[in-house]
Amino acid sequence: MNRAAHWLGPRRSALLGILLAGMIGAWLIQLDPAQLFGRAQWHQLGEFFKAALRPALAYEDPNPASDGVFLSEIGFAIYKTLLYAAAAIGLSLIGGLVFGLIGSTRAWLALASPAKPFRVLSMSSMFLVRLVMTILRSVHEIIWAILFLQALGNLPLAAVIAIAIPYSATLGKVFSELIDEAPRATAEGLRANGASVLQVYVFGLLPTMLPDLFAYLLYRFECGLRSAAVLGFFGAPTLGYYLSLSWGERHFHEVWAYLYALLAIIVVCDLWSGAVRQRLTTHHAA
Repeated sequence: MNRAAHWLGPRRSALLGILLAGMIGAWLIQLDPAQLFGRAQWHQLGEFFKAALRPALAYEDPNPASDGVFLSEIGFAIYKTLLYAAAAIGLSLIGGLVFGLIGSTRAWLALASPAKPFRVLSMSSMFLVRLVMTILRSVHEIIWAILFLQALGNLPLAAVIAIAIPYSATLGKVFSELIDEAPRATAEGLRANGASVLQVYVFGLLPTMLPDLFAYLLYRFECGLRSAAVLGFFGAPTLGYYLSLSWGERHFHEVWAYLYALLAIIVVCDLWSGAVRQRLTTHHAA
């Protein structure tokens, strides 16, 4: 018994538990692997992956009026995807900075009165703010998109807000943790000389946080590109919108062209952000 318990260990037990939960879930939803082995499904899947070797450079539709427009459409879709991601990240940065301040333990302790009731009230307010952030980021941007598209219609604002809401809460959580972990000397000196909490935040804490803050913001921008592309399936004129149209017409060569375009901008963004983060880290260490 002891030998079996030792062999299992916490990690193996966790893996076995996940495997068992997966098997139970598959049984409960009546997952049938036989559905994957139909001739029609495999034929279509084969055609799809075969098209990856020859992505389209022109529309598969033989309509002469559409010749020569396909590549410019990809460029326009990339441009729109970048715009939507940048707008959403810019908006979420504002929300993240606000949530970061009001979700910080240090900020609430600085505002709290020495009297115990006021300190309890301050800490309760902080936990309430953090609960709101948890709720906002736990709802995926696709769900927010569905809600806002229903409420506002197919407007760019709806897609941007759908991305910005969960991203603001995520950035707020990270920023609040950066505030709480930032060096205290400058902030405490400013506070001792009569600076307000906002002044301490802007002049004492943000400068020390900038390298980590900017590095994480670049990572969120990469995520924003994927989110903006996905929201194209709901009508936003990003890569996902054109990809969904091509998929609906079974133009798999066009689908792969859009997929490669999305992959290209994400790889370029990843290389660029990695270089910037490396430079920031080197500069900060120096």
